[in-house]
Amino acid sequence: MIRDKLLLDVGGTFIKCSDGREIPVDSAGTREQIAGALKEGVGDAEEVAVAIPGPFDYKNGIFLMQHKFAAVYGEHFADLTCSGARFRFIHDVNAMLLGEMVSGAGSAYRRVALVTLGTGLGFSMSIDGEILKSDSGSPKVSVWNLPWKDGILEDYASKRGFLRGFEGVSVKDLAERARNGDAAAAARFRDVGSTLAAALTPILAQWGIECLLFGGQISRSFDLFGPAVIAGCEENTLPLKHIGPVSDISNATFNGLKALLQLR
Repeated sequence: MIRDKLLLDVGGTFIKCSDGREIPVDSAGTREQIAGALKEGVGDAEEVAVAIPGPFDYKNGIFLMQHKFAAVYGEHFADLTCSGARFRFIHDVNAMLLGEMVSGAGSAYRRVALVTLGTGLGFSMSIDGEILKSDSGSPKVSVWNLPWKDGILEDYASKRGFLRGFEGVSVKDLAERARNGDAAAAARFRDVGSTLAAALTPILAQWGIECLLFGGQISRSFDLFGPAVIAGCEENTLPLKHIGPVSDISNATFNGLKALLQLR
């Protein structure tokens, strides 16, 4: 990494920096607390690429979230950092997809979709090398709020979906149970995989997606939910050539930010 350039992955509890720092940030905190964490993250860097979830004005660098970072709603990221750095902003899911398109598992395909599984459910698509975006820079198509059963898709295909009915455990714990022969745990991963396939099939078909990738920490359990995704897509005769996890789950977002700044 070139010394005067910095990559930031801004989440709701930590700001991860390309120089190895992880700075705590309370997205429900005061303006002063949030600004202090952002300022510490940016430091004296001259050029900064920032991956951050939405709603956010990615062109102008303005916070538009109200469910978190509410204390800085409408404020410019750069102003909060008191920095003269040059900033580039990208939606975190779009960043991950960009990295996969440039040098990862999506680089061999013209039509790529990426699902991120974590606390929330993210989705982004690329057609002929171009990431599909809304006017604000967020992914053009959202899936997290698709109506599903008695709620929305995110209720059934994110962290809370995997853990429905399993108290006091993490998804990682549940995966270990499944791999050790726990039938109920294994069934939950299959159920989520089938849910994802059923919900995404119409969108993947509409856009002619060839490659479907999964990112986020829960994607480390692709061996448990992936077969159900593949089976569901095959059942609906989708022309998918590849379904699998991103090439580097730990660094997928940073890889996208590097591509944004064209760094090696």
